Amino acid sequence: MAQLELVTRKNDRQHETARLAALTATGILDSEPEASFDAITRLSAEYFRADTVLIGFGDESRVWIKSSWGEQVRELPRLNSVFEMVLREDGPVVVPDVALDSRFKGQRRHLRRLEIRSFASAPIRSSDGLILGALTIFSCQPRRRMAVDELRMLESLAEMVASHLELRKLRRNISAGRLRPAVAATAANPKGTVTTWPRPHDLRQALEQHQFVLYYQPEIELTTRKIIGVEALIRWAHPERGMISPMDFIPVAEESGMILPIGDWGLAEACAQIQSWNLLDHGMGSPRVCVNLSARQFSREGLADHVEALLHHTGVSSRQLGLEMTESSLISDMSTAFEVLGSLRRLGVSLLMDDFGTGYSSLNYLHSFPFDVLKIDRSFVGRMTGGDQALQIVRTIVELARVLGMDVVAEGIETVEQYRLLRDLGCRYGQGYLFARPLPAEAVTHLLRLPGRLLPDPELNKMPEY
Repeated sequence: MAQLELVTRKNDRQHETARLAALTATGILDSEPEASFDAITRLSAEYFRADTVLIGFGDESRVWIKSSWGEQVRELPRLNSVFEMVLREDGPVVVPDVALDSRFKGQRRHLRRLEIRSFASAPIRSSDGLILGALTIFSCQPRRRMAVDELRMLESLAEMVASHLELRKLRRNISAGRLRPAVAATAANPKGTVTTWPRPHDLRQALEQHQFVLYYQPEIELTTRKIIGVEALIRWAHPERGMISPMDFIPVAEESGMILPIGDWGLAEACAQIQSWNLLDHGMGSPRVCVNLSARQFSREGLADHVEALLHHTGVSSRQLGLEMTESSLISDMSTAFEVLGSLRRLGVSLLMDDFGTGYSSLNYLHSFPFDVLKIDRSFVGRMTGGDQALQIVRTIVELARVLGMDVVAEGIETVEQYRLLRDLGCRYGQGYLFARPLPAEAVTHLLRLPGRLLPDPELNKMPEY
């Protein structure tokens, strides 16, 4: 028996050593409170009607609070903390009423000025399953026992924190030179090797010879299947190599600065296409056309003036143009980002955050930036049918957008099951191969002539190839 107890203590020490090493690798303890988590604490507070919500990470003796809603807390002793309970249970802890729980007999739980009567906490785990922190909701009143769906929601919110933490660690390792981003394999580069083609000169020549084209992928209202917009996607129609994916030339364009003239061409071409669709049907007009902005385009001086001049020149209404940008376009200079987004918003164009969930801190300042639409990244949609946890993450993103007053577009819908689940979750809009692939403008014109602009029901029919 004594030998078993000795082995248990040794395993506990090894586990704690591994846990602290994983925590240190994130760099989270060396940072200020994380604004990127604030949207999660706010959503948790509204969803559970909590008095206080904390996101904290525990080292040997303290729990360092990185985001708080309600009672403002910076750190707590680890001893007898909720985090300690989560670590001991190796899972969620739910206490509906502290006064009736035998673990707290004769004790009163306080959080600064608040007397706590109930709480629930979910672990924040590393990719190896080690518990690094906890997301905890506190209430000053007793609560009913938490329903299964509510507990899953709390765990999904904690999972979102964990996902951000992994991305944070990855960025930290890349910055320190410990990792190098992999070169993805593509059709033109099947082994993912570094190639010398295309060169900036090739891109310049392609622009001068009008080899770039825009394809358009419809965005639909999921309940009606009505086309409400399209996303403009650039392709390179090379005379010898055939159609080239943007994955094979956009990185070179970004590095060389060619992304600016190519981006200007894309914006102008999209506005010209809107003008063409407006002439097609005076009654319905063009759907909103959304154009992706690169980080360099977004940071250029006079972006709003350039967009305004294009709208004026083509006679296109600002409400018919949407501008999509990823979180990486914003984080390099937050103050400039606020100013540029404000200028674009005053023009009346729609602002969309693209690839939500894949950036360094996709929640960072999300509640402050004036976005109209949040686009759920296709990787989330692709995993949502694989289990309850992935589904709950998508549910959480939809709920987050609702709380922040944004519309939601789910990207990458490829199966009827994904379509049904998103519709049931209250996701209003979507796009993906289930409805239509990116298409030339002529094919989209055909779709816009369908009665009511309604696509066939994929639950009843195999979608036609346009």
